[in-house]
Amino acid sequence: MKDAIRSFPIRLGLVSLTIAMASAGPVAADEPSSEWEIDIGFETRMNFRDSDRNRFPVNFPFTPEMLPPGESQGAIETVEPGRHFELSLVSLIANIERGDHFAAHTRIDFIDRHDRNPTSGDRRVDIDQFWLRWGREFVPALPAEGFGGYVKLGKFAKFERQEDRHLESYGLVSTAFNRFEDLGIELGFDLGANFYVKASLTQGNPLFMRDPNALAGDNGTEVLLRPNPEPALNTGIPILYDAEIEGLDFDGEPEFGAAAGYRFADPSGQRAFDLMLFGYRGELEETVSLKGTFYGGDLDLLRGPANAFPYPELSGNDREEYGINARAYIGDISLFAQYVDQEIASLPRSGFELEAAWTFDLPLVWSYDGRQLFSAIQPAVRYSRLDNDFANPEITPFPSGAWDWERYDIGLRLTILPGLDLTAEYADNRFETAGGEAGNDEWLVTLRWRP
Repeated sequence: MKDAIRSFPIRLGLVSLTIAMASAGPVAADEPSSEWEIDIGFETRMNFRDSDRNRFPVNFPFTPEMLPPGESQGAIETVEPGRHFELSLVSLIANIERGDHFAAHTRIDFIDRHDRNPTSGDRRVDIDQFWLRWGREFVPALPAEGFGGYVKLGKFAKFERQEDRHLESYGLVSTAFNRFEDLGIELGFDLGANFYVKASLTQGNPLFMRDPNALAGDNGTEVLLRPNPEPALNTGIPILYDAEIEGLDFDGEPEFGAAAGYRFADPSGQRAFDLMLFGYRGELEETVSLKGTFYGGDLDLLRGPANAFPYPELSGNDREEYGINARAYIGDISLFAQYVDQEIASLPRSGFELEAAWTFDLPLVWSYDGRQLFSAIQPAVRYSRLDNDFANPEITPFPSGAWDWERYDIGLRLTILPGLDLTAEYADNRFETAGGEAGNDEWLVTLRWRP
């Protein structure tokens, strides 16, 4: 039964795609077939990753049999230190549109190593997104053409998520609060050209932990149940975050979200901005089962194994989140800022993220098949901060859950050909441990191909 529930997103995604394709034909004689647009493609990413080696002892009372051979104390440590080449993503992407009336989108990940949590134990095939939309939805900072609206049903990104990302990595705020899609229904209304409102009723992402670098890490995997385990991947230096939806869950209370914003663009389209306020209210469940780990999510995670090591201020099960987004586009410059304030079972935390990117067109020097080679270069910088305003339990297997973090990302994206680009970036992580400031830095180079 559990396997059937967990496979629900895959089955529902395929059903959504089937319904959408069935809706696309046949087309009535008075509706020209040119109104329908069907696009099916794929995306792949290959990476070179160079991760610092770091290890931080923990005071959790592991028995000698629970530790790797030769270890006398448990620790959290870099997921996979050193230099590695990997195929990190293979996705099938399908889009169907008919003007402003209807759209369907499905993205199936056959490999998505950077989104698996635990990295070595999570499912290999996953429906990353699947949704149907009736009506029109404008992208941020693009004024609407008068009054209108839409209804979206399925698994989709949150209101505030930054979709026009310029680096392959994620900042602390996007990792902690809105990296993954939620499952439910969303409504949006354009109140003229500039003002808009949105609302959602969704399942709510489970609370879990992951390393904010490329790999989430392995926590609670089956290999740890063996005497003196020797895991291939380590725990990482994890933070608390809103994890991926594992399946349709009717047991918990739904999460309600709302947003209101103002957007503007000048007639030339060279200057535009978008300001949005948003908020969510929901409840944490007693536990949430996650693929590949014996740790439970939500309250089970916050209370510790056998409810023996709860966070001191833990109380109730409410989850509330409020924030603000600001976007600006000035010629070839793109700016994004986000602030989020969240309280989970009376544990408060907040985060701030700011990103700036520039796009420079390069002169024509080489060409291939009638297209310019190396047509543009895009540097980007990002600063993010996560403040956890609560204390750790006296005994905990992952003390980093309550550490305050700062992160600086700097990168450069080179457009090789349309649909083919190379991004090189460096993540400088800084956090406050019980022994003082420490870090866990990483180089990431990504070759992305989406023809």
